[in-house]
Amino acid sequence: MSEITHPTIKDGWFREISDMWPGQAMTLKVNQVLHHEKSQYQDVLIFESSDYGTVLVLDNVIQCTERDEFSYQEMITHLAMNSHPNPKKVLVIGGGDGGVLREVVKHECVEEAILCDIDEAVIRLSKKYLPGMSVGFQHPAVQTIVGDGFKFLADRKNEFDVIITDSSDPEGPAESLFQKPYFMLLNDALREGGVITTQAENQWLHMPLIAKLKKDCKEVFPTVEYAYTTIPTYPSGQIGFMVCCKDADRDVTKPVRSWSPEEEEKLCKYYSKEIHEAAFVLPTFARKALR
Repeated sequence: MSEITHPTIKDGWFREISDMWPGQAMTLKVNQVLHHEKSQYQDVLIFESSDYGTVLVLDNVIQCTERDEFSYQEMITHLAMNSHPNPKKVLVIGGGDGGVLREVVKHECVEEAILCDIDEAVIRLSKKYLPGMSVGFQHPAVQTIVGDGFKFLADRKNEFDVIITDSSDPEGPAESLFQKPYFMLLNDALREGGVITTQAENQWLHMPLIAKLKKDCKEVFPTVEYAYTTIPTYPSGQIGFMVCCKDADRDVTKPVRSWSPEEEEKLCKYYSKEIHEAAFVLPTFARKALR
């Protein structure tokens, strides 16, 4: 079998170079390329890195690595789930690697979790190459749909307690998931008091985008807050989330439910009650830009 090559890999190093983070790049040392294919929607690359385990790359941008994925999956999930008093029915848009699902079903109140991802290749390959994340698909409460999240939401009204949008960046298949019409669909699909989280980029790189996103969300939801987590393999080592709620009186910066410290340590490697609150405390430059 001939060795798989990819234009992002030179001299044994993967390079993540993009106009979305001009003048900087993330590089990871490659042990071996495990898989490469062009799906119907995107370029899918999976490689084994020297220090970050298996890495999933979509359209030349790192989506997750085995070593640090938990900080993203736990935060995008539990910031929403623990801002809802009793989330029974949950929808994940995107998230084909299964990581968010894995986190959602840690909440015993969940009766039904639906995942809708546009690209079957991500689901299929994650099941094969990322077993620690795709374990989420095996839970009895989980249903998987391959399809466009935007179209899926159009028929759903007053149905979900929590909706988590685990999307790639707003270039390519996920572009529509960063615009106001999408947030209006989310709002309609939520039950009373429903909560959403959505991937909301990086405060060092995308402040104008985040400010616009917050403004758009505020026109749809009464409660809107930006939070962030640290993660080495995302651009500038951080990624943000917009957390929105249909209830004007709900303070999403403080969890309305929490695990005991013992449960927390058993269930989570990153998230905690304290981290939940701290995630909304922004540096001065970001706080001013989002005022």
